[in-house]
Amino acid sequence: MLSRTASNLFWLGRHMERAETASRLFEVGARITLLPNTAEGYQNEWQSLLRATGVADSYAVRYGDVTEENMEKFMVFDRDNPSSVASCMHEARESGRIVRTALTSRVWDALNVSWQEMRAMKPGQEDAADLADFVARHAATVHGAIDGTQLRNDGFHFMKLGYALERADSTARVLDVKYFVLLPRVEFVGSGLDSYQWHVILRALSAHRSFHWAYGEDVSAARVAHFLILNHESPRSLMTSVQEALAHLDALVRRYGEDVPHTARDRARALADRLAGTDIDDIFDEGLHEFLSDFIREIGVIANHVQADYFHGRG
Repeated sequence: MLSRTASNLFWLGRHMERAETASRLFEVGARITLLPNTAEGYQNEWQSLLRATGVADSYAVRYGDVTEENMEKFMVFDRDNPSSVASCMHEARESGRIVRTALTSRVWDALNVSWQEMRAMKPGQEDAADLADFVARHAATVHGAIDGTQLRNDGFHFMKLGYALERADSTARVLDVKYFVLLPRVEFVGSGLDSYQWHVILRALSAHRSFHWAYGEDVSAARVAHFLILNHESPRSLMTSVQEALAHLDALVRRYGEDVPHTARDRARALADRLAGTDIDDIFDEGLHEFLSDFIREIGVIANHVQADYFHGRG
């Protein structure tokens, strides 16, 4: 497969998953602001989210004041923000258009419809939960079309690898937003506010019901963190996402042979082994924020190695 085709398929998957993440983060922020808990009130929650996702400076330049209305424009509709829902859905559709002949008609139709309906929406038209549901519905349609109709060839593995790496990154970021910045003082740990915020995270990740199936009614930091980090049955956990990425990288190595660089596969395997060898107490002893920051950096390293291994020098 030509490297530009592989790259577009990989980024199609990443951008669709990133669009869903942006909508989920906006919903998290909107829900958290319903329960102000600092002297700065709701603005502090939005500013915390901007800092945690690394876009505070670009937001300040474009919008200045932090309001829910401005945050909706920036995180959902602003095409000048490369991480907004609109930008990511447009980029996913553009990647699909470039490699149209590598996609089934079902996948292309799902991509095209998702972008056309997103483009027709206006700020203020839906609340945060409805926006998140809208994006999640279209993302699921695209993902389902890929799973249901694409040939299991190298193109399929590049798309699914993009999804898996982006999902690992996004789950870590959503967790980090909660624990590092949305819980501002240690005395809140174990409080009603703490429990409310963990419920918000689970609902934003569409994991509320599955968490209760696995752990019962006790929503605590340790249980939620275990579910979203180490539980291999949790579809959005870091463990599951890394194992899925590793499976697709293994498939690509088998397809192209050991002579092709496979640094990304080796790094993914090392990360999967590291996760398998840790427990939630180790993570909290290290510091959840520190663990998540290291994990996010490692996912970035693996993605860079995918770029170097497969998207250069193959035509």
